[in-house]
Amino acid sequence: MLEGKAQIEDTDMPVKMQIQAMTSASQALDLYDVFDCKSIASHIKKEFDKNYGGGWQCVVGSNFGCFFTHSKGTFIYFALETLNFLIFKGASSSSTP
Repeated sequence: MLEGKAQIEDTDMPVKMQIQAMTSASQALDLYDVFDCKSIASHIKKEFDKNYGGGWQCVVGSNFGCFFTHSKGTFIYFALETLNFLIFKGASSSSTP
């Protein structure tokens, strides 16, 4: 379970999906060293792909910047323990000339 309380910074996900995101993050922290951000992110991405269909992206770390476009209702950014978690499903790109 969630030992340290996650702090949501921003989200547009439904509550059930938010809980899944934080649970997956907590499970990944139990499985991997806190410095193994790539494995933690991979674990979360695979969980979301399995539960909600492919195309999910996950960024984990203590210091990062990003700029992205996401599908409505699929974005969460939160902190848990010493790490920040960004999970989103990429938006379909529209072909504009």
